[in-house]
Amino acid sequence: MATVARVVVLLWVDILASYAIYVMMAYLTNVWDFSFTKAAAIVNVFWGFVLVSPLFLTYIVDTILGNYWMVLISSVAYSVGLGLLAMSTPPVLANSMGNCKEYKPECIGHGQEILFYIAMPLIAFGMAGHMTSFNDFLGEQLGGEENNPVDDITFCKFSTSVVVISITTFVAVIGLPYIKPWSIRFGIPAICTLFATVLFFSGSRSYAYHRPQGSPMTAFFRVFVAAVLKRFHQSPRDPRDLYEFSGLRFYRAPHTKGLRCLDKAAIVVPTEPREEQENKIWRLCTVTEVEETKVLIRMIPVWMTFIICGVVSAIGFTFFVEQLEHLNPKVGRLKVPIVVLLWFFEQAQKQLAKLYVKFAERMDQKLGLGKLAPLIGISISMIIAILCCVTAAKVEKRRLGVVQRHGLIDKTDERIPMTMFWLLPQFVLLGLFTGIFHFSAGFLVVFFRFSSWEK
Repeated sequence: MATVARVVVLLWVDILASYAIYVMMAYLTNVWDFSFTKAAAIVNVFWGFVLVSPLFLTYIVDTILGNYWMVLISSVAYSVGLGLLAMSTPPVLANSMGNCKEYKPECIGHGQEILFYIAMPLIAFGMAGHMTSFNDFLGEQLGGEENNPVDDITFCKFSTSVVVISITTFVAVIGLPYIKPWSIRFGIPAICTLFATVLFFSGSRSYAYHRPQGSPMTAFFRVFVAAVLKRFHQSPRDPRDLYEFSGLRFYRAPHTKGLRCLDKAAIVVPTEPREEQENKIWRLCTVTEVEETKVLIRMIPVWMTFIICGVVSAIGFTFFVEQLEHLNPKVGRLKVPIVVLLWFFEQAQKQLAKLYVKFAERMDQKLGLGKLAPLIGISISMIIAILCCVTAAKVEKRRLGVVQRHGLIDKTDERIPMTMFWLLPQFVLLGLFTGIFHFSAGFLVVFFRFSSWEK
């Protein structure tokens, strides 16, 4: 149980770091006195890096580091980043830097700015690293392979660890909004993250390690290198003259006429021995590898349409959170932390994602239409995104009406007498959209994945 608990305790890191980023808009606008657009730009660049970098980190994990080292390095980056973020708040280093200790823009010195802009990339790298390798590494510890199945005792230990740590984290996150000093708000996640990282590292000798097996993306690059090296060779008229593995155990993709320039990677040069060319994997690729590279290139226009969906996601981490900071958080006399709405967002995201996975499996098993599941999911997610934007626009119109009626247009620090639960529908819709869209896009890649490279 100790080994599993040391890994699962890293859930602290992701949850607490996510909370720190959720409140970043309020911190930048209230303490640093940044405009909404500038603060939103910083937060959006952060999340953009988090979502894009796993594409590159996966290649590094599969070829060089492995899951353990990626989890460890990203956890250390988390600890350092959150620590620097806490140190960038005015009171922490005020005496050494000669600044005032109040949470005001004039108390933000050059040193605090440097610490902040170093902390944000480190936190982003830590979050991206966990997204890349945490689940895979946890699966390695649980023995998720066929020759080492998960027994009931291990599963119970894992479930117990998840429940205990989740309850502890939930209590901590719910309590953090009641803490006023920003240095403590950021300091508690930094301390918990450091503790989790040290605890994880202490169990290094007991972990199951899997060496990197190579990345499918290597073949993608090999096709381009081979095509460039043979750019002056003439492609044969009959595609059957191109190089391909023989044998029934190999998956073979049919040749297509598009992007013929990449076919040069599969040309067998008649003036050189065939066996010698087969040993030079960066000069000769199979037709299947070339065709699957073509598939990825053809998917680029589809991926470009996802930019609009990214814009909708960015609204939730910026505009929605900024709205929450100025609405009434009380239910009667009880003050409800804004994390409650973020919890609804997370739950909507997870639950719909689970339903979508079941839907995709049913489509594939019952109807044999698994390839249509991603397209249906993306279409549904775009409809939900439209509903989310329409709902947010209606709520914002009502909010502005309340501001005008109470004469709060020039009083930006005043609370608006409108309950924050008006934002609940748009947070739930945003969670539904994010959940189904991310998994649909993931399934779309899976259906066009490099099947021959895995075999």
